[in-house]
Amino acid sequence: MVNLTIDGKNITAPEGSTILEAARAANIEIPTLCYLKDINEIAACRICCVEVEGMSRLVPSCDNKVLEGMVVYTNSPKVREARRTNVRLLLSQHNTSCTNCSRSGNCKLQSLANDFSMRATHYTKQLRHEPIDCSAPVVRDNDKCVQCMRCIQICDKVQDVHIWDLLGTGSHSVVDSVQYKPLAETECTFCGQCITHCPTAALSERDDTSKLFRALEDPEITTVVQVAPAVRAAWAEAFDINPQFASPGRMAAALRAVGFDYVFDTNFSADLTIMEEGSEFIERFTHRDGHKWPMFTSCCPGWIRFLKSQYPELTANLSTAKSPQQMFGAIAKSYFAEKIGVDPAKMFVISVMPCTAKKSECELPTMKADNGDPEVDASITTRELNIIMRANHINPLYLQEENFDSPLGTGTGAAVVFGATGGVMDAALRSAYYLVTGRNPNPDAFSGIRGIRGWKEGNFEVPGAGTVRVAVVSGLGNTRKLIEAIKRGEVEYDFVEVMACPGGCAGGGGQPIHEGKEMADERGRVLWELDAKDHIRFSHENPDVQKLYEEFLGKPLGEKSHHLLHTDHFAWEMPRPFKR
Repeated sequence: MVNLTIDGKNITAPEGSTILEAARAANIEIPTLCYLKDINEIAACRICCVEVEGMSRLVPSCDNKVLEGMVVYTNSPKVREARRTNVRLLLSQHNTSCTNCSRSGNCKLQSLANDFSMRATHYTKQLRHEPIDCSAPVVRDNDKCVQCMRCIQICDKVQDVHIWDLLGTGSHSVVDSVQYKPLAETECTFCGQCITHCPTAALSERDDTSKLFRALEDPEITTVVQVAPAVRAAWAEAFDINPQFASPGRMAAALRAVGFDYVFDTNFSADLTIMEEGSEFIERFTHRDGHKWPMFTSCCPGWIRFLKSQYPELTANLSTAKSPQQMFGAIAKSYFAEKIGVDPAKMFVISVMPCTAKKSECELPTMKADNGDPEVDASITTRELNIIMRANHINPLYLQEENFDSPLGTGTGAAVVFGATGGVMDAALRSAYYLVTGRNPNPDAFSGIRGIRGWKEGNFEVPGAGTVRVAVVSGLGNTRKLIEAIKRGEVEYDFVEVMACPGGCAGGGGQPIHEGKEMADERGRVLWELDAKDHIRFSHENPDVQKLYEEFLGKPLGEKSHHLLHTDHFAWEMPRPFKR
């Protein structure tokens, strides 16, 4: 332990800790901008500078270690003026049109400017005025970039995709995609982790709310909305409402208040996905010689983009089952359209997802209805849902619970946990066990693959089939480690769940942003609690799914099921990786 003094307080801190860590442990706040613990500790912004007795120059507290007897001043006149100067410099290269910014009110730079009372512009503006490319789900506005390097570090250290780089030199340096390529021409997975860790909205999702408003305003269009499992754990965070009050029933009420004609739960198609993907796994597992191993889940479009660009030779290992988003769209524009007597061409299907990559998934050429229209016409993030609710003056605090519509609105506990890392595998194993044995396992029999850890594994016995070796991985950096270990022959699995975002969809790139705080674990626990409370915890027991097979699909992996609910991952191409 090290003894030091910070702002007149005697502090004891572990040897090796930084001044910033020691101060925060003693409830002494030091402002930061670029800092992300264990990820971005490069002292780029100098907002966290402090004065240390005996040193002529201010030092950044995020990368200077505590020393015995050190005396630190975190808010001296010299420190305050230096911070104000640094913020002025940042503002001189930042587009301060806050009223049309998606992060207004939740922007770290805006907060610092307010805290330091920056009421006037003191330096000449030096903006790049580059055109903003909105062709991809992730949008970059260089006039808002403060070169904090967070996006580079998240993409390099956590996701291991290396899309962003610091290009140019000196005053001409800029953070941009490798080789200045448009993002759509890179191997970007569109996971959106760079968005949730950018402090200023230099990175944001493409705004698709205008498509939704046009559809809602057209009396000739029947609007159908689906809401993903992970959204229910986060949709009311922007309104400071706790998850227990922000129930799925109130979420359904909020969507109906927006004006959608039909409000459905993607939990229904998550259960449908389990029926198809679980059946596919059993078919492969019992006919091993005809397939490549392991079989990978296919629910996450960011992961699929990663595999197709980084490891295209493993494309055949992917389950051919579409994601729940796309299965819902396919069923909505066939079975449901027939049920309600609506021309699918006059139907607009919207999904609310915790994900930015879903925007690209619904635009794939392989995700078309029989009439050639997209199965899902638009995908919006949880953050965009919050924008729409505010635009319609909807406050969840005053909503009464309502049911989802039928017959595509019933979900099970197994479907709810799709939004948490390990949830897809857990749900698949529950139903795979049943499909082989004809009886249900304990719904918590596979709890060993739950939890926030980035790479989990387990062996589970399925009577009549054998021992199933499974792995669960979240975060693309962890995914690369797993794949490389498989290729080296260090590990062997039969079934692997992959989610691009750390912690799974609960920590998705489209979820509400809380500066400096990771929420995937907390949201994931909400989903597991909902599963535990559900009176139906097996996908194969979903009554709406059973009825769908009886009336329309026939059976899992049948001809109609394969036509509507499966896809060809070889039918579209990814840009190949940039060779460094």
